[in-house]
Amino acid sequence: MWGWGATFPIKRRRAKRSLESSLGRSSMDPTREGRVVIIGSGLIGCSWAMVFASGGFQVKLYDIVQEQVTKALENISKQLKQLEKTGMLKGLLNADQQRSLITGCTDLKAAVDGAIHIQECTPENLELKKKIFGQLDLLVSNDVVLSSSTSTLLPTKLFTGLKHVKQCIVAHPVNPPYYVPLVELVPHPETDPCILERTYALMKKIGQSPVKLTKEVNGFALNRLQYAIISEAWRLVGEGVISPTDLDLVMSDGLGMRYAFMGPLETMHLNAEGMLNYCDRYREGMINVLKTFGPIPDFSGETEQKINQAMIEKTPADPKHLNARRHWRDECLMRLSHVKKEIKSDGINHL
Repeated sequence: MWGWGATFPIKRRRAKRSLESSLGRSSMDPTREGRVVIIGSGLIGCSWAMVFASGGFQVKLYDIVQEQVTKALENISKQLKQLEKTGMLKGLLNADQQRSLITGCTDLKAAVDGAIHIQECTPENLELKKKIFGQLDLLVSNDVVLSSSTSTLLPTKLFTGLKHVKQCIVAHPVNPPYYVPLVELVPHPETDPCILERTYALMKKIGQSPVKLTKEVNGFALNRLQYAIISEAWRLVGEGVISPTDLDLVMSDGLGMRYAFMGPLETMHLNAEGMLNYCDRYREGMINVLKTFGPIPDFSGETEQKINQAMIEKTPADPKHLNARRHWRDECLMRLSHVKKEIKSDGINHL
C-alpha cells in the first residue's frame, strides 16, 4: 500500500464544533481533514477505500481506466449498503456519508495533489510497482508517505533509489482489509522512523491493527507463519495422515478457535503455569516433533490433485461458487470482529 505523509485528522472535540457548523452533520461525525489516495481499484484497493472512508477520510480512488474506476465505485456502493443493511458497517458515518467521501480519478497528478496518504494496491508485480513508485516520486511533496500493499516484495526491492525513499514503507494488509484489521508495517532501511510512527497512528485511527517489523524479511511475519502451516498441512495430507477436509477442521475447529483471540506465544503461556513452565514441560517434545518435519513440498503432483478434489467438492472453482463462499467468509469475519470488540469492551481480555 502507499504510505501517508503528514496526516492531520481533526480531534473529536474540534470536529464537534467545526463539522456541525460547516457540514451540518451530527456531533458524533468523525469526518477528518485530509485526503487519502488509493492507487489501484481492484479488490484490495476498493476494500482499503472503504476502510479509510469508514474512518472519516476523503478518498481518491485512482486507476488508469475510467470504466474500471466506475465499476469499482458501483461495487463499493453496493457493499456499503449491504453492510449497513446487515448491521456490519464500520465507523460512525452511514453508508451514504461514507460513499460520498470516495471519488474516482484517472489522472495520477491530479489524484495525488494535496494527498496526506497514498496507498498503492496494484498487482503483485515488481516492475509494475517500481514504475508506479517512480512516477509518484516525481509528483509528491516531502511530507507524503509512500506505502505499498505488497504481500511479498521487500522494501529494498521497491524503494531503493527513490528521491523520497525516506518517506517509503510497506503497509501490508490481510485480504480483505475491511474485514481483517491486521496491517504489517515494514520500513526500508532508509525510512525515517517518524514515518513508521505516523503510519502506525493512521492505521489505528481507521480501526486497523498495525504491527511493526523492525527490519525486512522474506514473507514478512504473517506469510512466514502462514506458509509454515500450509507446508505442514500439505505434508500431512500428502503422507496420508489425514484427509484435506479433516486437516482444515484441525484449524477451523481447533487451533483457529483460540488463535482468533490470542497468538501462539500467549497460548503457550496460558497452557501451562506461564511460559517458562511451558518450555520446561514441552521443550523436548516440541523439538522431537519438529525434527520429524519433512522437506519443503513442491505443492504439485498427486497431493495437489487430492487437495484440489476435496476443495472443489466443497466449493466448485467457478466465479459464482467462489464469490458466494467469499461472501460467507467475509460475513463471518465481520461477525467475529464484532464479537472480539464486545469481549474487549467487557474487559475479559484484562482478567
